[in-house]
Amino acid sequence: MNPKKYAAIASFGLAMVLSATPLSAIAAGATTGGITEVFNHAITNNPGKSLIAVEVNYRPGEKSPPHWHSKSAFIMAYVISGSIRSQVEGEPVHAYKAGQTWYENLGAHHIISENASKTQPARLLAVFVVNTKHDALTTFDK
Repeated sequence: MNPKKYAAIASFGLAMVLSATPLSAIAAGATTGGITEVFNHAITNNPGKSLIAVEVNYRPGEKSPPHWHSKSAFIMAYVISGSIRSQVEGEPVHAYKAGQTWYENLGAHHIISENASKTQPARLLAVFVVNTKHDALTTFDK
């Protein structure tokens, strides 16, 4: 995907976050096929906050362990390709396909984040609105 398309997706994510449009939850996990930061910038009209976007690549059948994100992080996720299964504690499991989005509220416990396919890879863009001076973006359960 080209950088202009990432910028458009990140801008869309920020617009969705700022307009409080309901989405659902996702997180980047360290056990995936790869995580790449694609954007990290202070939000100039909201001092102390930054917008960070990461691409998460899941190999077929791959998943992340249960985890939490920085307590200041509001997260919007967009499935670039494939299908992702996701569940935040207290909510039902959802499978999201390419082109679908969801959000994760502050302090949510992400108990399922995985590629829904055993044969095809999946990619998502996770957009974080987070304190500029944040702790770890992802902390896995012990």
